[in-house]
Amino acid sequence: MGIFLLVPFFLIRFGLLSILNKEAVRRAAFFAPLSAGEKGAYGVYQISNVAILVYLIFLAVRRIPVWSFAVGAGVYLGGVILLLVSVVNFAAPAENGMNTNGIYRISRNPMYVAYFVFFMGCVILTQSLLLLVFVLAFQISAHWIILSEERWCIQKFGEKYIQYMKSVRRYI
Repeated sequence: MGIFLLVPFFLIRFGLLSILNKEAVRRAAFFAPLSAGEKGAYGVYQISNVAILVYLIFLAVRRIPVWSFAVGAGVYLGGVILLLVSVVNFAAPAENGMNTNGIYRISRNPMYVAYFVFFMGCVILTQSLLLLVFVLAFQISAHWIILSEERWCIQKFGEKYIQYMKSVRRYI
């Protein structure tokens, strides 16, 4: 059942993060102020997020060729590992509040990348085109959320964040 695919996601994203740093849970739930165009993307983001989580509950891992299962399992496990590493790094920001260490040296948004990889693994394992649509809607709308977060980070951290943006890619 697809619900079992979600167990590591919830254990890492909420359980581990709350154990490592309760303040980090609040920071992860914070949404930067949105511009007019970003508000629509925020709605799509929230709806697609709920759609992914609810729809996965009713899906099952399909009987697929071994190579396809191996690819799906590899992508899924890669997403789990990436989520684990990004959550651990997110829980330990610098004194100024910026996350620039660990995996944040490679990507400014490793949790969003982890979500995408994780859910793409779920898509491959369940062979669901509708889930793929939900994941793509989630990822595209997340880009607009990320743009608002970057604007907020520039306001909060100033030149340090601008320099960070110049040296580290947005995604990968």
